[in-house]
Amino acid sequence: MDTKEEVLQDVVIKFAGDSGDGMQLTGSQFTNNTALLGIDVATFPDFPAEIRAPQGTLPGVSGFQLRFSSDRIFTPGDMCDVLVAMNAAALKTNLKGLKRNGKIIANVDGFDARNLRLANYPDGVNPLENGSLEGYEVIKMDVTKMTREALKDFGMGTKEKDRAKNMFVLGFLYWMYNRSLDNTIQFLKEKFGKKEDILNSNIKVLQAGYNFGDTTETFTTRYSVEKAKMPAGIYRSIMGNQAVAYGLIAASQKSGLQLFLGSYPITPASDILHELSRHKAFGVKTFQAEDEIAAITSIIGAAYGGSLGVTSTSGPGMALKAEAMGLAVMLEIPLLVCNVQRGGPSTGLPTKTEQSDLLQAYYGRNGECPMPIISASTPSDCFSAVYEAVRIAVQHMTPVIFLSDGYIANGAEPWRFPKSDELPPIEVNFKTELGHLEESFQPYLRDEKLVRPWAIPGTAGLEHRVGGLEKQNITGNVSYDPDNHQMMVKIRQEKVDKIAEYIPEQKLDNGPEKGKVLVLGWGSTYGAIKSAVNDLLAEGHEVSHAHLRYVRPFPKNLGDILKNFEHVLIPELNNGQLIKIIRDQYLVDAKGYHKIMGIPLTKGELVDEIKKFL
Repeated sequence: MDTKEEVLQDVVIKFAGDSGDGMQLTGSQFTNNTALLGIDVATFPDFPAEIRAPQGTLPGVSGFQLRFSSDRIFTPGDMCDVLVAMNAAALKTNLKGLKRNGKIIANVDGFDARNLRLANYPDGVNPLENGSLEGYEVIKMDVTKMTREALKDFGMGTKEKDRAKNMFVLGFLYWMYNRSLDNTIQFLKEKFGKKEDILNSNIKVLQAGYNFGDTTETFTTRYSVEKAKMPAGIYRSIMGNQAVAYGLIAASQKSGLQLFLGSYPITPASDILHELSRHKAFGVKTFQAEDEIAAITSIIGAAYGGSLGVTSTSGPGMALKAEAMGLAVMLEIPLLVCNVQRGGPSTGLPTKTEQSDLLQAYYGRNGECPMPIISASTPSDCFSAVYEAVRIAVQHMTPVIFLSDGYIANGAEPWRFPKSDELPPIEVNFKTELGHLEESFQPYLRDEKLVRPWAIPGTAGLEHRVGGLEKQNITGNVSYDPDNHQMMVKIRQEKVDKIAEYIPEQKLDNGPEKGKVLVLGWGSTYGAIKSAVNDLLAEGHEVSHAHLRYVRPFPKNLGDILKNFEHVLIPELNNGQLIKIIRDQYLVDAKGYHKIMGIPLTKGELVDEIKKFL
């Protein structure tokens, strides 16, 4: 059969099916395959909230969206070109995100009477048969039947055979987009090397899907996307939580501090614990605590003992950790609290993304309890952002909050990883002896940064006690004196504010230094803002973009930047949090754009919003 080849610039595919259909694995394999070819890629995994929702139902749909392009891209795409729908519920949930004239690859076995009923289609209505998909290119494939046919010689039960049907779809898409099967076969060998039947059945079905594309008369076009023009270097695909783990290991190695993670599993932060537990070779110690409070108090002990103490959590866990964070602020010891934000309040939307913990990070503790806040913008940015958070914690003797979110944590992109000597140093100075003017150790005697000394218990002559009661300045003795309490509150705040002198000034990410509109963002809105501003600049509009890594304290020059623009627009995945802080600190009439749907911002909606100010 003759097939023609077509070169595309940009493709968005959404894999969608039941949570047992292996859509996340399929998506991540296609992502790795794409990254190996040097094509730019961005992903958006979309998990169901229930651990195992009833099969075939709308709440049970699991999705994985990926975009790959020969140009630099910053989002996983607003709309899909191709939707892989393994059942009726997957089609119903995701059809609104498919472009007109887009392709639907439908597994017809997932559209039987039972699946249609579970997806709440009226009796007798099948979207594949009733003309409702006119305007789309519908590719019907009986994936289940062809998977079973490929495995007819395997002595496995039907249920076991059906588990491999995601490999059939993956094989077919590898054919459609001119890909090699090699890296996925290698992955299967590493994953199932000791389970020969599972290994061979998956490889057989992967090849069957590829051969189906090759031999059937239905498909006459194959597509390819060329390499992206990216800076030279060695790249790998990385997810946000992985990047956090690697950034923490790098910071531990560079500072010479042993990394201790005390954590309680919580979606979407658990992968940080899982990943770090694999790296004992770097001296990493991980402790899965019985609850959130035990997790943070264990790292307070680790930090007091001279280790790099880290805990990972999400919003509900932050609430439980609040009292112990106050203790760490009072003790003035360095540790890191990583909050991978999710939809709230309470249990809320545990598998969906949100940026709604910023005010909690700023103010969510009793008393005057300031903590620096560092925010990551993309999956790969998590590495350098968390590395910087560690530097601030140990060099300024303070607990630090690191903010990520579900979109960043589970998304993936190419990462040009640095060599060890390219990383900035993290100098740690333990106090080991009395100063020449000290008769006894003064645990709250401060340097020019207002930083107190870090003395490890057991160091001769440096015996001291710490606790949550207010400290007398310099001596560290318990003090109930009103004037002393006011002074210590002011000093702790000034110490955090002073960090602004030791961080870079804010730069514009894009656009002119002065103009009509500044779009100010933080966290995972980065890709959508950058893409929208790029498009508007190309149209000749006066618009600029600044994105914050340092959220507390702000960079010294941020106020000057804000004054250079007629309008400041702050898009957030919350009901307006950064905007409150910016208005308070800089008295600017900033405008907000707030989305609270558990899904990321899109480029299109931001372009429309920015145009209102142009």
